[in-house]
Amino acid sequence: MPVAEFPLPDVGEGLTEAEIVQWRVALGDEVSVDQVLVEIETAKSLVELPSPFAGTVTRLLVDEGATVEVGVPIIQVDCPVEVGSGEGGPGESGPAGARSGAEAADSASDGTAAGAAGPARSGGTTAVLDAPTVTMTPQIADTAMPLGTDEASGAVLVGYGSAAGAPSRRRPGARRAAAVAVEAGRATARADQEAAHEAAAARRPQSVPAASALPVVAKPPIRKLAKDLGVDLTAVVATGLAGEVTRDDVIRSATQATVFRNLETPEWGDVREERIPVKGVRKAIATAMTSSAFTAPHVSLFVDVDASRAMEFVARLKTSPTFAGVKVSPLLIMAKAVIWAVRRNPTVNSTWTDREIIVHHFVNLGIAAATPRGLIVPNVKDAQDMSLFELAQALERLTLTARDGKTTPEDMAAGTVTITNIGVFGMDTGTPILNPGEVGIVAMGTIKPKPWVVDGEVRSRMVTTIGASFDHRVVDGDVASRFVQDVASVMEEPALLLD
Repeated sequence: MPVAEFPLPDVGEGLTEAEIVQWRVALGDEVSVDQVLVEIETAKSLVELPSPFAGTVTRLLVDEGATVEVGVPIIQVDCPVEVGSGEGGPGESGPAGARSGAEAADSASDGTAAGAAGPARSGGTTAVLDAPTVTMTPQIADTAMPLGTDEASGAVLVGYGSAAGAPSRRRPGARRAAAVAVEAGRATARADQEAAHEAAAARRPQSVPAASALPVVAKPPIRKLAKDLGVDLTAVVATGLAGEVTRDDVIRSATQATVFRNLETPEWGDVREERIPVKGVRKAIATAMTSSAFTAPHVSLFVDVDASRAMEFVARLKTSPTFAGVKVSPLLIMAKAVIWAVRRNPTVNSTWTDREIIVHHFVNLGIAAATPRGLIVPNVKDAQDMSLFELAQALERLTLTARDGKTTPEDMAAGTVTITNIGVFGMDTGTPILNPGEVGIVAMGTIKPKPWVVDGEVRSRMVTTIGASFDHRVVDGDVASRFVQDVASVMEEPALLLD
């Protein structure tokens, strides 16, 4: 019984290494062809690697969390059938028997017939390999038909599926002939599948949509994105060329479902902060983004907001006995909105280092203040624990201290996220620059009457523009968009703060 080694393949991205994220099998497990063995993280995405053979797991050669170069064996499997044998006879369907096209082309090109010298095929089987350990170098296509492998090319994995062939010893002509035969087989299979789908659709009751009985076609990274955004893939309209669900399809569906305005707010939990190792996808993004800027590659977003209700709320607070003697301004509502949005999008409240991303589970809210000595950014410590009144007091204290030139180093240390009010200078919007050590900053422009469409009618409303910048090494576009939308939601409807 041979032992098959499965080397880490190139998953079609030209990568040189990948991280072992999670093993889906354990020592002693029985695995089948096409069963997912492991989940890896490349520079672009998470990928599930399916098994090209069946047998018993004898060794996991790499630990979870380790980074492995392409071509390095990662698992060993004892195969009950000789590796490369085609059980089931020629022409039979299934991963082990689906060989007729490639093997026929191989035989024709090599000039080998039944009974001739060399590896003999009889009843769809291949002669037993002499070596006790076989290193599999699979080229996995989107069907179970093996293409063979160019020995000089290294480990290659294309698409998702399985192959059960041994390392190819075909001449170049044999490989080309095999590829042509396989492609012809794929075309025929696709045509047969489409015909079957059309026939099945015709038999379905008219009250049931034809697509409802078909499986959803989506790659693992797309399925993970849909899960993260809470999107039901069966309800997504697929626009891929082969009928698959694309990334744009998922994001479009998420936007239509108003996922970005989901009012569910997670709890802080008992852990004050968490440490996320910088590796895999995050490390690749960091390298790419840093090369496009000097230190922190900025990405900025802007949105116009109807702040009429926020202004009404500010007016009520000013007349409230509770807030007597304390300055109340739209910046107070903005500050509370940012704290609320940070809880719903924690990575915006982080610190980047060369080794890890530190996500803070507290908010030291920075307030950009113009002073005679220049712009400084003192911060309100643990602002997440303050009531609206306490936050108003803290903002006023920091502002007055800054204007008097008495801000202490402690007041300016350890900020986690910053807000700035450029509206006081008559500016509608601007591109705020990140405070060093932080990954998010929000700017509020002037709030003034502008025409706004309400219930199909143009009315005068108090409108402002919110601008925000983020460190793209840490905050991706979808997180940044959700964060800005959350801030805008509170400015449009302050009652959200009551949740």
